[in-house]
Amino acid sequence: MPKQTLLVRESLFTIHSLDPQSDIPASVLSSPLFFLGKTEDELSIVVPDSIKVDSLDSDEGWRALELLGPLHLSMVGIMAQIGDVLASAKVAIFVVSTFDTDFFLVKDNKLKDAINALKRAGYSVNVDN
Repeated sequence: MPKQTLLVRESLFTIHSLDPQSDIPASVLSSPLFFLGKTEDELSIVVPDSIKVDSLDSDEGWRALELLGPLHLSMVGIMAQIGDVLASAKVAIFVVSTFDTDFFLVKDNKLKDAINALKRAGYSVNVDN
């Protein structure tokens, strides 16, 4: 299987943790790119740093590497293979997915390490301008 192409998104992202009963702020819903995850214990929101969210906890300074798709849901091992490459390079990831693709979030200060490791492993990496 040929290696995929990833696109480095320009914006910085923040990962927020909120009480699971919290309302989703309108600013999040109007953002051009956001991710939501909810369990019985928390509501997680990932948004560009420009979107302010009143959260219980947050972690700033993430960059998104978008796996260019669309990818078929029957494809196996793509996330694991990219995760292995980044783990070997000592790059922590936070992964979010949509129906069509996956986004690998890495800390901004590890972005160059991530790009270099992915390129060495045969992936194409483009920068969003």
